[in-house]
Amino acid sequence: MASKGWQHPYVNIFKHVKVEDWKRSAKQGEVSTHTDKRLKCSVFRIRGPVPANSYILVPKNSSQSLGLVGRYFYLLFRPAPGKYFVAHLDVSVEEGQVVRISFSNMFKEFKSTATSLQFPFLCGAAKDPLYESTAKSARHGVVGPAPASVRWTCLMLDLQCTLSAYLNRCHSQLKSVKLCANMEVKNMLTSDLLLDPGVSFSDAKRMGLASSKGTGPMPRDMSYPVPKGVSWHDLYDYIRFPSEGAKLPFDSIQKGNLEPEANCVSDQRSPTRAESSCVNLSQPVQDRVSHIQRVTSPKPLLRNRTPVVTDLPDLGVVSTQQSADWLSHNRDQHQQESTSSSSRPFTCRPPWDTDDGGVHVHVHTEDGFSEREEESEEEFVCTPVPHPVHLSLSKEPRQEKLLPDPILRLDRIIGFGGATTKCALWSKSGDAVVYPCHAIIVSMTISSNQQRFFIGHTDKVSALAFNGNTTLLASAQTGNHSVVRVWNYHRGNCLAMFRIHAHSLSSLSFSYGGGVLCGVGKDSHSKTMVVVWNTSNVSKGGEVTILAKAHTDVDVLTMKVAFFDDTRMVSCGRDNIRLWRVRNGTLRSCPVNLGEYHSMDFTDVTFEEGNSSNQHLDERTLFASSRSGYIFEIDYSRVGIRNVRRLLPAQQQHANRREKLTFNTGPGIAINSISVSSSFCSTGSEDGFLRLWPLDFSTIFLEAEHEGPVSLVSVSSDGLRVLAASSTGSLGFLDVSSRGYNTLMRSHTDAVLGFSVDGVRRHLTTASSDGTVRIWNMDSLHQLYDFVSEDGPSSVAFHPSEQVFSCGFSSGIVRVFDISSAKMLAEHKQHRGEVVGLAFSPDGEFMYSADSQGSLALYNASEENHNVIRVVCNALARGTERAPDALTVSSDSRCLAFIGPSEYIVTIADSQSLDELLHVDVSILDVQSPRLDSALRVCFAPASTEHLLVATSANKILWVSTKTGRLLREVSKVHKHQCSSLAVSEDSRFLLTAGHNAVKVWDYNTQLDVSSQMFIGHSQPIRQVSFTPDQLGVVSVGDAIFLWDFLAHPVEPLIKDSRSSLRLNYISTPKSAQPDVSGVQLSNGMPRQTAPLPSSPPSRLDISTLDQVEQGALGSLSICDDTPTIPTAAATGPGPSSDPRPAVSFLQVTELVDTSPLNTSHMNTVELKGKKPVRPDCYRHFIPRFKTSTLDQAAVAPQPGEEGIKLKAVIGYNGNGRGNMVWSPDQGLFAYSCGCVVVVEYLHTGSQRHLQGHSEEISCLAVTNDATTVASAAGGSNGSKSLICIWDVQNGTCRNTISYHGGAVQTLAFSRDDRFFLSAGDFSDPEVALWSSSTFELLSSVRVSGPIHDAAFSPSTASQLACVGSQGAYFCLIHTHGSDVDLKVQKVKAPVEVGDVELTALCYHMDSFLFTATNRGHVCIWDVNTQRCLMTWEADQEEIGVLQCRGNRLLTGSNTRWLRLWEVDALQDVKPQEKYCDGEDSGIMVVLEQEIMLDGTTISAAFDNTMDMGIVGTTAGTIWYINWSDSSSIRLVSGHKAKVNDVGFSADERHFATCSEDGSVRVWSVPGNELVVQFQVLSQACGCVCWSPSSSKESACVAAGYSDGTLRIFRLSSSEMEMKLHPHQVAVTAMQYSAHGHVILSAGKNGLIAVSSPVNGATIRVVKDHKGAPITTIQCVNEQCKNFGLEGNEMWLAASADRRVSVWAADWLKDKCELLDWLTFPAPAYFGDDRPPPSLAAFCPADPSLVVYTGYGVEKELSFYSLAKKQIMKKIALPDWATCFSLSCKSQLIAVGSKERVLKLIKSTSGRFQDFLQHSDSLQTCRFSPSGTLLFTLAYNEILLWEVQGL
Repeated sequence: MASKGWQHPYVNIFKHVKVEDWKRSAKQGEVSTHTDKRLKCSVFRIRGPVPANSYILVPKNSSQSLGLVGRYFYLLFRPAPGKYFVAHLDVSVEEGQVVRISFSNMFKEFKSTATSLQFPFLCGAAKDPLYESTAKSARHGVVGPAPASVRWTCLMLDLQCTLSAYLNRCHSQLKSVKLCANMEVKNMLTSDLLLDPGVSFSDAKRMGLASSKGTGPMPRDMSYPVPKGVSWHDLYDYIRFPSEGAKLPFDSIQKGNLEPEANCVSDQRSPTRAESSCVNLSQPVQDRVSHIQRVTSPKPLLRNRTPVVTDLPDLGVVSTQQSADWLSHNRDQHQQESTSSSSRPFTCRPPWDTDDGGVHVHVHTEDGFSEREEESEEEFVCTPVPHPVHLSLSKEPRQEKLLPDPILRLDRIIGFGGATTKCALWSKSGDAVVYPCHAIIVSMTISSNQQRFFIGHTDKVSALAFNGNTTLLASAQTGNHSVVRVWNYHRGNCLAMFRIHAHSLSSLSFSYGGGVLCGVGKDSHSKTMVVVWNTSNVSKGGEVTILAKAHTDVDVLTMKVAFFDDTRMVSCGRDNIRLWRVRNGTLRSCPVNLGEYHSMDFTDVTFEEGNSSNQHLDERTLFASSRSGYIFEIDYSRVGIRNVRRLLPAQQQHANRREKLTFNTGPGIAINSISVSSSFCSTGSEDGFLRLWPLDFSTIFLEAEHEGPVSLVSVSSDGLRVLAASSTGSLGFLDVSSRGYNTLMRSHTDAVLGFSVDGVRRHLTTASSDGTVRIWNMDSLHQLYDFVSEDGPSSVAFHPSEQVFSCGFSSGIVRVFDISSAKMLAEHKQHRGEVVGLAFSPDGEFMYSADSQGSLALYNASEENHNVIRVVCNALARGTERAPDALTVSSDSRCLAFIGPSEYIVTIADSQSLDELLHVDVSILDVQSPRLDSALRVCFAPASTEHLLVATSANKILWVSTKTGRLLREVSKVHKHQCSSLAVSEDSRFLLTAGHNAVKVWDYNTQLDVSSQMFIGHSQPIRQVSFTPDQLGVVSVGDAIFLWDFLAHPVEPLIKDSRSSLRLNYISTPKSAQPDVSGVQLSNGMPRQTAPLPSSPPSRLDISTLDQVEQGALGSLSICDDTPTIPTAAATGPGPSSDPRPAVSFLQVTELVDTSPLNTSHMNTVELKGKKPVRPDCYRHFIPRFKTSTLDQAAVAPQPGEEGIKLKAVIGYNGNGRGNMVWSPDQGLFAYSCGCVVVVEYLHTGSQRHLQGHSEEISCLAVTNDATTVASAAGGSNGSKSLICIWDVQNGTCRNTISYHGGAVQTLAFSRDDRFFLSAGDFSDPEVALWSSSTFELLSSVRVSGPIHDAAFSPSTASQLACVGSQGAYFCLIHTHGSDVDLKVQKVKAPVEVGDVELTALCYHMDSFLFTATNRGHVCIWDVNTQRCLMTWEADQEEIGVLQCRGNRLLTGSNTRWLRLWEVDALQDVKPQEKYCDGEDSGIMVVLEQEIMLDGTTISAAFDNTMDMGIVGTTAGTIWYINWSDSSSIRLVSGHKAKVNDVGFSADERHFATCSEDGSVRVWSVPGNELVVQFQVLSQACGCVCWSPSSSKESACVAAGYSDGTLRIFRLSSSEMEMKLHPHQVAVTAMQYSAHGHVILSAGKNGLIAVSSPVNGATIRVVKDHKGAPITTIQCVNEQCKNFGLEGNEMWLAASADRRVSVWAADWLKDKCELLDWLTFPAPAYFGDDRPPPSLAAFCPADPSLVVYTGYGVEKELSFYSLAKKQIMKKIALPDWATCFSLSCKSQLIAVGSKERVLKLIKSTSGRFQDFLQHSDSLQTCRFSPSGTLLFTLAYNEILLWEVQGL
């Protein structure tokens, strides 16, 4: 980095690029310079309404780079008060990638991708008097505009730490900076120094700060001026990011409130972690957590302090009990340290805290820990660690979160040792034992065997030590860089962690008081290194420092600190016993004079206990043991031997008699450990005995024999128990008083190879490399049985119901054992290689085994001797890498799967015969891969899914159909290393995988980037993982046996209580971070509660004065700035399309293709939502029709003027809308909605114009009083906000769009003067918004507590409006103050006389009265000025949904179908101060003038000013013209209310017919589209319709098929039913007249096709070839069949749901019908929630010898099959499954409809296509007219008629 030396100590960026010249920098928008009064210098001011449009960019061109390598970036700036700003930093990382770091007060939450980080910036206010009452009490975490008193700020970004912590990347250089409006900026700089802006140069010199130490003051030209006597921090803000120890919100940049003494500059160089309380993580930031601090005051600086590094992971302790003191762990990762220069001696790591009770280390990143670079040996590290917190780390934002989180919790571990069996400690109270199990430290309560865990080490733990009162626990791990951790034992959190530059750390010892810790290991030169640390302040959050360190050639095996003097130690090793002492920072030692015993291997040393600490040194006695059996008493003061004794083996003087052991001459017994209490001495020896001696060693008074050498003995502090550990992995204690021995833990001494669980008895059997097979009790953890064999076991399997298990061995032998009788039932020697797979069928009938040579054997498990049924050679792939679970059996016991005969093939075989059923070649599934993919593991999912999961060498998991072998989907990059085991839960909800040391839990229906949870804890690769049979636990084996609690929610309670459960939050206290999991049964049989779901922070409550105002004073509510930002989508005008797709699009057309590339299908995941608002009980409220379809966002409409089809007519009216019809009698405007189209119809001509811009069902319309503008509202697609379109009626274009309301829009209204526009949301988002009609900008909004049903402006006073809803009436006043508009509201409840009702509709009468209607038929009259109800009357028996008032006439429309006209002239005499009930008190009468009953509930109405004539819309889908003067009604628009099933053209195209679910068949005329006749059949659904081939009007007939199996033929000329046929017993699904009209072919739901005579109704023939599968299509064409070798003058085809198509040749006059061809199209199994796409077929109009087919299959495509050549000639790929299609006889066009609401017009020759998006639901039918000039499309009840123009 010599070329970068010019950048030290800092780089002034503005000076470096000469920013004033604007040659190397750029400015855009409103950028100016001015002199700041506070700074007294010139600064840049960046302003603009849109931050992105005004900025300063350095450097100017993107091809250039600043090349600044400084670690810290400093920005001197001030956000503009009340505005937003944005800043972007482009930083290069060492991998060459550019990462953008952005921060802004516009960002509401932290976001992270692989190439970007976005941090919210929280602006602070100055500490003026107002601060005490506002800022100090303000809620943290609110992002918004800068406050008015925002101060100049010095922001320091640690680029290296930020990239390392959030993206695991290494910082290289700063490439560019972009500062956007609105802010003032003084300068920017980069540096490798931690610069403190609050320290002057004189202070820095006085305190000894220097750049060589990595710190310094801010340069003078970059500093802010500070008057004398004033503190820098009183005038400015200093923000560091990331920072350590601050208790602030996560992932945001803001100033903090740390104490001054906690923020000294030395602490900046040596960051420490302050104590912090536990916190709950909110949803947006749960992936990453950081703390940001503000340096608030000058800090005293200490000289020459040792730098401290804090980038090691800190993980805490967890427990299986629910105690206030037991905590969880952290899920941190090691970050790479940098030692490139002295100015950057370490890498900072922000602290991560978590507050969750899991015991596991849970990370979402793949690489749990990364290796570190070598550090300087003189640089040691120590730091206090706060309470651990549970985190989920993720490099990428997740699409979906796996719940609950965590889903696993480590419950128990079966294992002891790992690196050593010489570590085990008593707690002070003697009720618990602490011991290592590989990388985890376990504390076990001896009375209950309950465990809690200390997790944080990344390698095997090699040493443990307690202080005297066991409050502090020290632990060390093996490895090249041994890590030492200090824990608070009782609370369970890690207090400090530091690295000693040694490997093979063998010993730790605490002083009695805990102030000194001593450690021994080997340095890089294999010399002994002894280090002594000062730990006196670690419990108080202080640092750990080195007291002394020594390197020596003397061998030191163990070392202990004297309990009477913290500065004295004693050690022993090979050929030496030494006394040590620390004095004046040095560590010195002297050897004990051993005389003739100097050549001896000493194993342990200990002090005599029980003496007071003030005892003189002359009286101290030291005991040492040796490998040759000697025990030495050492005189501590004289440094010499006081006494020597030797342990000898027993003398066998008589047979079967052993003499007492004595200390005489002869070969001695090696003593491995010695422990001394005040009354006796205990020894552990190589012969397996624990012995207790008196202190004079005169005799043995107690001994206990172990299975192997005793490696450790330890006497409890009370002297009542002696702990013993053996090298064979057992741990127990001897009760001295009762002389009883209790085994605490047994363990395998080598890796566990495999396991199996007996779910009935909760037994676990394991096979290990140590040569043993052991059976464990899963509840008590006790070892029940131990089987030892000369040949090593390799795999085990429990019988599913009996107490029998089988074991396979490396020799190839398979043995079956009966546990109850402890005997071997069978032994089989069919295999020649190691047994790699062993399994029982779930029904217990069969057993299977496989070996490494590829042989597979089948056994009869129902017999005791398990006789061999069949042996198959070379069935499996050879090798042992697939052990121990090379075989998998399906849950229904029908299939067996394995990898073979090669590693590329997966075979599914019959489980009873081993006959092969299916071969799947996994090597060809990824054609893009340069390498052949091989299979590693196979696993059946539950049989109901018909899935087989395959783990491959390419680190993928493949979902394969067990029926067809098709690849259904795949997940890549499952683990960083290859997957070693996988399992699926019985309910098919979760997938379990193991890779290297990690276990992952996935949603079974996961896709590539859907979230999973990863759990680490194993220190060796995991060999096998599986769910327990009860599905309440998980077992993983490798280095040890891990038993996990599986916390997933049961299906039934989750569905039943999904609303309430999703609102649960964690209830945490600083004392406990254990999740409450009681109440549901745990894997050990204990009850647990359902694990709580993590939840986002509670949503902000919308507190409105509306609910607090009664009929008294007027409540004021201003909604101008209720939230930090007004929604940006308030009003946006239409702009040019930015869609990247070309104007002309083409589909892939493949000629003569045999197969297509395989696509993977992805299953949709269901997102549970919280409790939803309750729908109001009134029909007036709009509820969108339920749809399962979603709009294809990739579809793009063609450019105007280039459409291949043009919308000609919309037939029908949406009877589900509310207020979705408008009429202006003066201007003649008439508009209504159908689906997502607004139809503007001209009544005098009947022609239509269509306003197209919505994609969802339109709910309501509104028109301005001058009839020039129409507003329409519809729901948003894919969960987005509703869309309001503002249309210019004259030219039919969309002027503006508004996207504001979260739910549907209930009502729209324009004010009388057209100045204001009002919109109201539905019950899910009851908010009333007021907009400007000129700009359509939001002026004000009001959120109310209950649903709003209707709203209206006053006809006379533009500032008055009213709303009605579930809670009553709302009287609103519009107050205008210049450009500001306030909406003030008063809520008034419905009068008590009408009862508990909802107000459903309203209208104004004259100037002072308001009519409102209720859902019980009442009409209430209100005085607008006093907001009082004057009178009520019952106008109907049911709900009134429409009110219209013109002059003295009132119109009511209700769900009784009555439309009534009332005379209300008498209201002029009503006095506002009086109240009348039903008008009886004063004789006021409301007269019913006229009434008319319509065909449905009234939902919209519009009348002229005299109420003589008007237009009304009903739920029946009709619009009526009403004329009260002559009491007439005319149907203007007719439509189907229910779903339309089919449409068909007559042969002459003068009529078309439609049929519906409501049993109606309607015939319409063309071109007027008028309803000619309707045939109605009650209580039946009409599923299909067709026309007779006759073209004459007199003979034209319409045939329809119904759900009762009948056919009805209607004659158009007589408008009567001509004949009724009943050829089917089930619903008719398809029908068609033959080409010449001689017969009718009809098909039923059962697959039977009937040929019937239209003359006499007789059934001529029944075709049963498709029986069992519903027929979807029947088509007949006029075609001579001689070319196909058959006799016939027409062809017909039928397609069925089972993807079969039959083609027939027929001559009906000769009664001939022969099968011409039978087509079957393959497809994988369908696992969707709905029905699979239909199978559709049709003859090609241009060439009937071609059959076009589409349906569910391997690919989404149209297939062209040649009947002549008997092969598929062409395929056209489709983006979506087709739900309908039709072929035109003109221009070779194909119309294809899909569930994604897209109508696709395709040119079959070229593949060119266009998308049309005019439907609001999935298309179910599309039909070209016989001439090909017209096209009908149907979507539910929407009927669109298109004019075909051609592509």
